[in-house]
Amino acid sequence: MELRVLRYFLAVAREGSVTGAANFLHVTQPTLSRQIKDLEEELGTKLFVRHSHSVSLTPDGMRLRKRAEEVVDMIEKTEAEFAVKEESVEGDVHIGAGETRVMRHVAEVIHELRKDYPNIHIHLYSGNLEDVAERLDKGLLDFGVLIQPADLSKYDYVNLPEKDVWGVVTRKDSPLAARQAITRQDLLGEPLILSRQAIRRTSAKNEFIEWFKDDFEKLDVVATLNLVYNAALLAESGVGHVVTLDGLVNTSEHSHLCFRFLEPRLESGLNIVWKKYQVFSPAAEVFLQKVQAAFGETV
Repeated sequence: MELRVLRYFLAVAREGSVTGAANFLHVTQPTLSRQIKDLEEELGTKLFVRHSHSVSLTPDGMRLRKRAEEVVDMIEKTEAEFAVKEESVEGDVHIGAGETRVMRHVAEVIHELRKDYPNIHIHLYSGNLEDVAERLDKGLLDFGVLIQPADLSKYDYVNLPEKDVWGVVTRKDSPLAARQAITRQDLLGEPLILSRQAIRRTSAKNEFIEWFKDDFEKLDVVATLNLVYNAALLAESGVGHVVTLDGLVNTSEHSHLCFRFLEPRLESGLNIVWKKYQVFSPAAEVFLQKVQAAFGETV
């Protein structure tokens, strides 16, 4: 399976037509059609459903698209690392992170890094824990910023100096908004929108679930989320109250929403992680040095 053909396949999947992909790739339509047909024969499956003026991916095509994107991303990342001259410190650093205001500490490190090494470029990937961990494990990311609870057993990591604090985002006209802080009992019987990461049960200790004690199974979870922006829209529409981290949702005076901390206080630590025995590019190595200088040595 050639890299060139994978790129052809991704172009057709992205454009939704052989004609559009051929124009984008600057190849003839018959050439592109033949390459896609040869790929389908090689894999022994149909990748596209042909329509009169467009194509759409089959289930096997969707599976190949995910794999092809990973392969192309990895090859481009590797090519970029080896394109850097040995005596210079330049290149790309790929960082994945969940939504957290504590990222400002990482942003300060990146600012200092760019002052010293202006030819280093940062690529941020936002996602939940599963998204970031998957890309990190496959080598598509150099570093990940993980919010607890998270399994750190397969990573080296540095602890970030600040913790995120949990609370409830609710409409300002909600009865919960009248409270100074929200207790477990306040949430019983209320429609809740919770993070899938936070409520996932694993062998690791989950302080979020433990905060609710025996009441966790009694909660009315009407929706789950991985990133909070769209969940805030649900809260604004009155679908439910979002249990989330402080600082992620607009709760200014012009917003219909407000934030109330949980009582007793619930906090989550954060870590910058990377794969054990990772071999870093020069750019990633100096980023790690900056991280360790700012936040302490590797755990």
